[in-house]
Amino acid sequence: MSSTLIITIMVSLIIILLLVGAPIKPMRFIGQATIKLGIGILFLFFLNVFGGAFGLHIPINLFTAVIAGFLGLFGVASLTAIHLFIL
Repeated sequence: MSSTLIITIMVSLIIILLLVGAPIKPMRFIGQATIKLGIGILFLFFLNVFGGAFGLHIPINLFTAVIAGFLGLFGVASLTAIHLFIL
């Protein structure tokens, strides 16, 4: 596929969404999931910054960010416990 065709399809989909309107419920779910994922990344970042003094490092990837984002501080504590006791 050429890049022109892909760009044309994307622009046409955006125009259709603007004219018809996006469904509210799925868009709200996607927005909330994105925000929780961002919060999970921030939790893991601060854990790595402050835990670095104690030799604690949890890698920031999609799996750990989802766990930390959707479970909150309990998810971060669970990831820390898994890192300390299992790994």
